[in-house]
Amino acid sequence: MEEETIITAALSTLASPQLTDLTSSILSLTLHHHSRLSSLLCSPSLFSLALHHLHSLSLAHKTLLIAKYLLSSLHHLTRHFHPPTLIPPHPTTTIKHRDLDAALLLIFLCDVHQESPEILKTPRTGWREGLRKHYSKTVLRRSSVGVHYGGVLLPYVEMVIRCWRFVGVMAGCAVKEGREVAAAPAAVVALPAVEVRGGGGECVICREKMSGGSSFPLKMCSVRSNGCGVL
Repeated sequence: MEEETIITAALSTLASPQLTDLTSSILSLTLHHHSRLSSLLCSPSLFSLALHHLHSLSLAHKTLLIAKYLLSSLHHLTRHFHPPTLIPPHPTTTIKHRDLDAALLLIFLCDVHQESPEILKTPRTGWREGLRKHYSKTVLRRSSVGVHYGGVLLPYVEMVIRCWRFVGVMAGCAVKEGREVAAAPAAVVALPAVEVRGGGGECVICREKMSGGSSFPLKMCSVRSNGCGVL
């Protein structure tokens, strides 16, 4: 829980006015992200483009995408610990709209994979409607918590910690015990199914044995942590 300890200790040093400003800023950012993800899920064309973009990314690029999102999220936390400045934010703390949408969708797909995996077992053409309904229920449930310190900051901090751990895991467990280890589901949940040809081998995601001629939906691969953890 090192990440949680670091962030909690830092937040405890903020004065009441700073904490209020931080909560207001995070609330505004959260609503903005909700709006962007909602727009994706309500628009067939936008959803298709974002999902296609995710499918086109390799595991390394998915990890980089989450890393960019993490840096941007950390910036919104840390900027309240320093006096206001006119210096523009560093480029590494900003994220383009396309990358933001892809990151939000990727993280949401991971949440759905854990909470309601049956949605992603349906044909991909039906994903958007199922995801839209699930998201609506999630937003309504979270809105009932209310706008206060715990209801705004804690979910945001939890999200930052999950991304932080994922990036750390992917950076540190590319090789373990002399072989590649399984990838975390968040980075692969959007991958299409593939057919195993020839004599088979190991799944590049969960490292399980696969027989030739079988079709494995990597997006729904039954991933075990294998020391890599879960986003």
